[in-house]
Amino acid sequence: MHELRFNVFGKHIAVTRVQAGWSAYYLGSDGKRRPADFVVPDDIAEQDLATYLGDLFHEFATPRNGTIKQLD
Repeated sequence: MHELRFNVFGKHIAVTRVQAGWSAYYLGSDGKRRPADFVVPDDIAEQDLATYLGDLFHEFATPRNGTIKQLD
């Protein structure tokens, strides 16, 4: 399983490669995850995930949380 984690304007999101598509999860501060209420289209390339998430969540950007970072 290949998983990428992002901090998207303060929201922690994990995106996992599942067969030929993606599954997305919200990551809680307690270490728990829950299924996300959005879909990442199957044709989004891995290198384009941060841009896609930024476009999807741009309304959550603030002066303090104005960036998208891929987490380790």
